[in-house]
Order: sequence, then structure tokens, then C-alpha cells
Amino acid sequence: MALTSFDIVKNVRITEKGTIQADKFNKFTLRVDPRANAIEIKKAVEDLFKVKVTKVNTSNFLGKSRRQSTKAAGKSSDWKKAVVTLKKGDKIELQ
Repeated sequence: MALTSFDIVKNVRITEKGTIQADKFNKFTLRVDPRANAIEIKKAVEDLFKVKVTKVNTSNFLGKSRRQSTKAAGKSSDWKKAVVTLKKGDKIELQ
């Protein structure tokens, strides 16, 4: 089953570091589906936000283990982060 643009881009991560990157370098941080590659992420962002993406960097993060000392041990989900660089003049409007 192919992933749609809405399946690929989960949300825009709003952090202090991300806000500085957006203002200075026109880079935005997104939480994306771990199965998506950089090309699919680029197409999804361009489709959803109507901007031109020049570069995509991705990072995979492992979920943290929880409650190791009991039988009910668990783990938070693994996730993927993408930092997209937009063409000069383009911007993702965050509300």
C-alpha cells in the first residue's frame, strides 16, 4: 500500500531550536512516517504546503524503554524526524 502525503507527514515539530532554524536558515522540522524516504518526504511537503523543497535530512530515533523493573515493561514508539530546507522566500505557515 502506497503512503499518501497525509500518511507521510505526521506533524510539524515546534521547538526552540526549530524556530531559530526556521527564522535564520528557512529549515522546518517534521515528524514523518518511518517507512518514508527523503524523496517521498519532499513530494509530500511540496504537495501539502505548496512550497519548493531544496533539501531533506532525515534521522531515525528509537523509542525509550519504560518500567524495566516490572513484568509490565513497555517501549515508546520509534519515530523519524525530517528537516526540510525550503527555497528562499517560501515558508510553512504555522498557526
